[in-house]
Amino acid sequence: MQDTITSLINPADLRGKYLDNTELDKLRKYFQSGELRVKAAATISENAANIVSQAVANSLLYGDITCPGGNMYPTRRYAACLRDLTLFLRYATYAMLADDASVLDERVLDGLKETYNSLGVPVDRTIQAVQAMKEVITRQVGAEAGEQVGRHLDHICNGLS
Repeated sequence: MQDTITSLINPADLRGKYLDNTELDKLRKYFQSGELRVKAAATISENAANIVSQAVANSLLYGDITCPGGNMYPTRRYAACLRDLTLFLRYATYAMLADDASVLDERVLDGLKETYNSLGVPVDRTIQAVQAMKEVITRQVGAEAGEQVGRHLDHICNGLS
């Protein structure tokens, strides 16, 4: 994972050049949104369990998935679902702070869809839960910060599609 700063400075250094105006503008935007991203990360950190629980309640609890024979039954499968959503939230928060989605590719998405398919985990329902998590977060942190983390949750959804 690289943050925006590293992803701009390293290539410039390899070229032996100063940052150009476009690169400096990207840094300026990154720094300007820094406080917003840090506040959002703090709110997410403090409320992570609640965010995941609300997302599951809003998307998965009321359907056949929690009944006997469903993919969130028995409780060990339900716990695995909560664990995975918590992991997605944590890494999406890291990606938001760094403004770099590569950590999601490296630590979350690499092989996840194939693993879920082999285990019979319904990918469409997982995507539904991640989208619900995005909505819960946006209500808690506000639209602008919600958009920041939402881009990375969308990246997870796209990687699972």
